[in-house]
Amino acid sequence: MIALIQRTDSASVKVDGKTVGEIDGGLAVFLGVFENDGEAECDFLARKIANLRVFTDENDKMNLSLLDVGGSVLAISNFTLCANARKGNRPSYDEAMRPDGANRLYERFCEKLRENGIKNVQKGVFGAHMKVLVSNDGPISMALDTDKIMPKK
Repeated sequence: MIALIQRTDSASVKVDGKTVGEIDGGLAVFLGVFENDGEAECDFLARKIANLRVFTDENDKMNLSLLDVGGSVLAISNFTLCANARKGNRPSYDEAMRPDGANRLYERFCEKLRENGIKNVQKGVFGAHMKVLVSNDGPISMALDTDKIMPKK
């Protein structure tokens, strides 16, 4: 599972011209689900994001988490994060999980964020064409890949 996160002072998502999710301060999280991902990756990533210290303290150091600042999350499903561009110029999405399974893990991810103390979790519409606006604060952006950051069993 991979999440592209951006610290934001505001973010919103529209589907068919209608705003379906909107936050003020917090994180915009674009979530890609790979075929081999499961609940363990989902739960780990939600916990990591809730506790990731990417917000500045009184000394202008990134020492505070979403929980510390009472921040929100705008979670957007994004299968294109699973792109494989090793061969040629047209990315392959063969490693992305099929929609039914990916949607189940996306929904679980959002619920796990709430269970980890994030009070306001807004979402896009899974599988829809979305217009996402992010006012990146910093800019602070990072990719979190469970294959690289999750402890091995």
